[in-house]
Amino acid sequence: MKKRPVLGVVVAMTSAIVLASLLAGCGGTVQEDLYEIAQPKQEDITSYEGGYCYDYNGWVYLHIEGEPYERGFQHGYLMAPELEEIMEMVEYTTFQDTGKEWGFFVEQAEKIFMPNAEEEYIQEIRGIADGATQAGTEMTWQEVLAWNGYSELTGYWWPNEEAGAYDDQPDNEHCSAFIATGSYTADGGVVMAHNSWDDYVMGQYFNLILDIEPSEGYRMFMQSVPGFIDSMTDFFVTGAGIMGTETTLGGYSDYDPNEEAEFFRVRKAMQYSGDLDGFVELMQKKNNGGYANSWLLADSGSGEIMRFEQGLKYQGIERTKDGYFVGCNAPFDPVLRNLECSDTGFYDLRTPMGARRVRLTQLMEENRGKIDVALGREILADHYDVYLDQADNPCSRTVEGHYELDPFEYWQARMPYVPKGAVDGKVMDSALAASMSFWARFGSSSGMPFVAAEYLEKQPLFDYLEGYLKDRPSQPWTLFTLDYR
Repeated sequence: MKKRPVLGVVVAMTSAIVLASLLAGCGGTVQEDLYEIAQPKQEDITSYEGGYCYDYNGWVYLHIEGEPYERGFQHGYLMAPELEEIMEMVEYTTFQDTGKEWGFFVEQAEKIFMPNAEEEYIQEIRGIADGATQAGTEMTWQEVLAWNGYSELTGYWWPNEEAGAYDDQPDNEHCSAFIATGSYTADGGVVMAHNSWDDYVMGQYFNLILDIEPSEGYRMFMQSVPGFIDSMTDFFVTGAGIMGTETTLGGYSDYDPNEEAEFFRVRKAMQYSGDLDGFVELMQKKNNGGYANSWLLADSGSGEIMRFEQGLKYQGIERTKDGYFVGCNAPFDPVLRNLECSDTGFYDLRTPMGARRVRLTQLMEENRGKIDVALGREILADHYDVYLDQADNPCSRTVEGHYELDPFEYWQARMPYVPKGAVDGKVMDSALAASMSFWARFGSSSGMPFVAAEYLEKQPLFDYLEGYLKDRPSQPWTLFTLDYR
């Protein structure tokens, strides 16, 4: 990977005293060997105009600000080394996975997404391409657009296009999550936690902590991916006090290419929604059904939480100020689950969906009144297999998923030992949301390392990923927060 040039530091980082006060309000004791505060050395911070970035414990922190094009330019310029590596990976793996060249999807992205795109976000995308190009990574804005829509293009549009109709595609087990409030949490406020699941060759780039301070709308602090204008991994808090995460709907594949892409809609919802109803309204407007999710949302001020499940034709909403919602990639809404999905695994303990639905529910009920950030970190690292009743069996059925360890002898619909699973962990409560901060651990929630060479030696079927699949060593949990300039 190319090393980005250090252009000088224009940023004043948060003091240790302020950060220590944040730690004190998190619940649980901070252990020095497992938990850290993100405090980069000044010489390790790279800046460009109003933007800056630094590497920390496997993460890349990026701040961008201003008008759409200029904040996009900052993004592209500072993430140019990462974007160069990502584009090399995408060009190779897209062809391996689909038989179609990356350029085909780039061309289709412009045709599908542009008719409903808003100028603000196209300008930001153009800025990313121009910034990366100026920094030495040549990219077109169409490539950035296709990268933002990669999940929709390869996971929704292309399967349906190839099949000539809506395609049964149940393989969408991405992420575990929960959100709790009221009598279920230690202080009565909201606690939200999430770990991202994906193919490791893709998920290894889910290591961006993105702080967007736009000229209009609310500030957004999120986990993201280099080159993306939204979160995509979907763990965020906004200046309006909205906390949000999601888990993808398994067994769902409906898609309408004539409406607005999900990555545009969710970015707009984060940036311009002042409350939970406004978030839902913007997500529903011109809904194309792409990247359909079970959204877990909260108003950090009032303590109200919501589960908003969104398909193409059907949606479900539940909300409470005293309770919890879990996310396991299976729709909870009976209408959506039965009329727009298939093979969801909702009632099948052999599947990642059914097993995690049971385990996450157990953990919520067993810990009623005790759930805080510290416990949230433990829950995300849980390796209890409810199907086999084994306390420590990391596999596809555990809260922290490990497909690479799973022979799938109990569910023949899936290939064994696929390099896929959880690649991180994030936790936030109402107090942290108020300061737009959250805990994050890259690699895995439990700290279990992944060594690419060892994996490929054991699983030679996936040797085509050699050189593209990277190690994810054990990292500490790290508190990331905004600067106080």
